[in-house]
Amino acid sequence: VQLVESGGGLVQAGGSLRLSCAASGFTFDDYAIGWFRQAPGKEREGVSCISSSDGSTYYADSVKGRFTISSDNAKNTVYLQMNSLKPEDTAVYYCGAVLTKLVPGPSPYEYDYWGQGTQVTVSS
Repeated sequence: VQLVESGGGLVQAGGSLRLSCAASGFTFDDYAIGWFRQAPGKEREGVSCISSSDGSTYYADSVKGRFTISSDNAKNTVYLQMNSLKPEDTAVYYCGAVLTKLVPGPSPYEYDYWGQGTQVTVSS
């Protein structure tokens, strides 16, 4: 099982980035994929997740209306489009996978597999 994140970088406040999570080694449609972030000295927090089975989604209140999660099942890839970025969005962003056809909650403890993370830095 492998999850590989990409798309992070440095952006000014108000800017946009699109993160990608490429999955391999498991039946993609059987899993939900989530995006999490972890800032220095803070716990990993759930940002958004999507069911690869039916496309149901979850968003944390802090990103609703700014971030959009989507899934390309043909490419086994989940995207996180991040708009109107704020300095407080600065963190390492991870994608995780959990065996469920439902939309899991925001707890990282529910997830079975993780990628290595990609840094997102938003300057003020």
